[in-house]
Amino acid sequence: MEPSSQTWASAEYNTSKYPGLYCTLNVISNASFQSNFPRSAKCVKHAHDAYQGVLMALLFLHCVKIALSNSSTLVERIATPLRQFAQAAPILDFIWYPTATPLDPASFCFVAAVRECPVKLLDASDGRLRASYRIVDHRERQIAPHSLAFNLTAQKSVLSLLLNIFSLLISFHRLYCGFEDAIEVFDITRPGEGTRIPTTPSKKSKDGLKGIISSLAFCPSYSPDGCFYAAGSFSPTDNNIALFSDVSSEPVMFIGGGPQAGVTQVLQFNPMQPNILYATYRGKGSGSIYSWDIRSNVHVPMEIFQASTSSHKNRTNQRIRFDIDAAGRLLSIGDHTGNISIFDLNGGPNLESVSDSSFENTKLSQPCLTFKAHEAPTKMDLDTIGSVAFHPLKPCLLSVSGSRHFTDEYSMSSDEESGDEVDRHVVHEEVKVRREKQPQPVAFDSTIKAWDFT
Repeated sequence: MEPSSQTWASAEYNTSKYPGLYCTLNVISNASFQSNFPRSAKCVKHAHDAYQGVLMALLFLHCVKIALSNSSTLVERIATPLRQFAQAAPILDFIWYPTATPLDPASFCFVAAVRECPVKLLDASDGRLRASYRIVDHRERQIAPHSLAFNLTAQKSVLSLLLNIFSLLISFHRLYCGFEDAIEVFDITRPGEGTRIPTTPSKKSKDGLKGIISSLAFCPSYSPDGCFYAAGSFSPTDNNIALFSDVSSEPVMFIGGGPQAGVTQVLQFNPMQPNILYATYRGKGSGSIYSWDIRSNVHVPMEIFQASTSSHKNRTNQRIRFDIDAAGRLLSIGDHTGNISIFDLNGGPNLESVSDSSFENTKLSQPCLTFKAHEAPTKMDLDTIGSVAFHPLKPCLLSVSGSRHFTDEYSMSSDEESGDEVDRHVVHEEVKVRREKQPQPVAFDSTIKAWDFT
């Protein structure tokens, strides 16, 4: 019997036209949380369907199955909310197990960081708790990390000699958790406490990586000497991205040159060019993606991907997550106006030079495709696309939308209160009524959409 000659081929995305819509799913199913909305989405590798974990803004994490049929009938392309995992507090971040698949029940799980709770390893089939990992501060309080990451295979190999004759290969599954001024590393097969890696020498020190570690990403470069990973901080400093090695607790190098704003995402290195690192910022850095070549000058960005204009109106502190396809050819990101931008990472015709003299030899890239993905009742009620995710095996892009809007403003004007002319009893009753009628945020477009790029 001849061995099969099957080869893996990456999905081909057609960016010469607007994509078609596979399906739309509204994930708000609890009447008590009408202001809830999806914040981020992360896919599981599966040949036929898109199993997607959706992180909600309040207390919930959804597991969604999107059936990607080959039929041209859009009715057959459905989105099914499989189950909902309610938690006791807001969820800060979550991550799928690297080899998670519904075909293997043992690996079909994910890790969730719930505020003021231990890190939880949850079964994606029924939501049961498999294990928990404690991060405790000096006052014995439970700390939830703001960022999570597994190393490349969720394993680390250690060679141990046995009786000086045989060698035993032991595998340690490793989970990295970023929080304020430190990264906690856990052996996922041994619940409990982990090993702490301080990112700064002390609270008063100005050295190292200060602040909350908001993002972690491993370099897809397989080396016998160890793996490298990048960590970003919310602190608005010049060098708030650092490169670490998993065999040492000291930073290998610091990466800077971006805007003085907090890092919201260091999602990943380019899967086909592991020397290229991408990052996004909040505040005045929102709307752009910065990239560096870690083999050369890491103090000046190599390329800036401009998704929207950098005016004051377009600035936001909401996390906006981008994604890169499995072949490393396309980069996608949403914005606060409901648009999705697609960039060609192979250097298309939309390259320009940055006019700022401080960005010498830095290229400015414009999107090769921009389309309206999420609508709103009016232009003032536009919701932000908080996350996009490429399907690893099919030309499909997932997007989630949602923002908080306050429709009513309750404020007391000091001009209306003129001292002795105002009855104290009336003022007390007005304040009491206004406290009872606190404004509640509203999400206009809290949906998940799947886009067809065939």
